[in-house]
Amino acid sequence: MKIKKIETSKINEIDFNNLKFGSVFTDHMFTCDFIKGEWINPEIIPYQSINVSPASRVFHYGQACFEGMKAFKDDNNKVWLFRPDENYKRIVKSSIRLAMPEFPEDIFFEGLKNLLRLDSDWIKPGLGNSLYIRPFIFANEGTINATEANQYKFMIICAPASSYYSGEVRVKIEKSFSRAAKGGVGYAKAAGNYAAQFYPTKLANNEGYQQIIWTDSSTHQYIEEAGTMNLFFRIGNKLITAPTNDSILDGVTRKSLIEIAKDEGIEVEIRPLKVNELINAAKNNTLIEIFGSGTAVVVLPIQGFGYENSRYELIQKENSWAIMLKNKLNNIQYKLIEDPYNWTVEV
Repeated sequence: MKIKKIETSKINEIDFNNLKFGSVFTDHMFTCDFIKGEWINPEIIPYQSINVSPASRVFHYGQACFEGMKAFKDDNNKVWLFRPDENYKRIVKSSIRLAMPEFPEDIFFEGLKNLLRLDSDWIKPGLGNSLYIRPFIFANEGTINATEANQYKFMIICAPASSYYSGEVRVKIEKSFSRAAKGGVGYAKAAGNYAAQFYPTKLANNEGYQQIIWTDSSTHQYIEEAGTMNLFFRIGNKLITAPTNDSILDGVTRKSLIEIAKDEGIEVEIRPLKVNELINAAKNNTLIEIFGSGTAVVVLPIQGFGYENSRYELIQKENSWAIMLKNKLNNIQYKLIEDPYNWTVEV
């Protein structure tokens, strides 16, 4: 693997106390090309713009998918990844769904670890600090023939991160637009999934909501997920989350929280949840908490939600399951406690 180091780092120009998520990138990036049926030329180079043909099929037919991962630095200055095998499996799954070639596992981890070692100074220790890692694949063959491409580029770029959301968050239950349909690409981290939700989310923002809760495309009766998060609902003494299917992303944070919650003695129900059940729980005060989960947000408490012309507010609880689960997960990620699940991988 070729490695070309940057001549002068820009790290001293960065204000790490005022980071805007995803807008500042580290000194280096990893690239690899798929040409004539094989992945070739893996290399780490200084972060820079790339040359892409205007006819690249990604622009015309949307062949692109990505992943979201994080690296953490413990108090001993060691760098750790959290369940990177799950992210690798998911980008392969996404690639297959979009008729793109699978990226080799050995090159993936060699490139990722070399990149993190090279840019390790960008990973700051301390709870809340991390390095967000964005692997992605796109079709860069310069032809607009409407079939899958024969040429692709795989890349990894990294961005130092702190808290993703701040302030109170409220969500709108969507009953008209759909994020994904049965038999579609909702379970893949396809770039187009996110483009399609921007407009409905913008409309919700104009009504004072920060995110949308998506419902099933067939009936709009069942809760699925939020714009960038899987969802959990604490109703009574149970924690309920929708089962993953071909329209819901199989979140790495989601499955980790489920396992931690069960080990904490919480009764977890993975089942379909109707909007009406949620409304009734809010009305009879058995709805105690709603929170989202995802790589960027980790765990995000939700203060209220809206449906049709009604708004529902939640009373914050001192014994919040969201905060407890977030602390447990963070403690594992930052190596503040022993990792009983073997989820963390040293770089």
